[in-house]
Amino acid sequence: MKTRALITISLVLLLSASTWAQPGDPCPGGPPCDPDVPISGIEWLLAAGAALGIKRFMGRRSKD
Repeated sequence: MKTRALITISLVLLLSASTWAQPGDPCPGGPPCDPDVPISGIEWLLAAGAALGIKRFMGRRSKD
């Protein structure tokens, strides 16, 4: 039982070590670099939440 727990903890620590790494420098040449960043998933989720909130707000308002 203790060896199974020790193996599990060791595997979790070893596999999660790569998530602690910092990303590389996006502009190795200096400040003139302007990397384009596409819209990621979090922006889509925020936009969908805002649209749903507006829809619900307008729906409640029209019922009154």
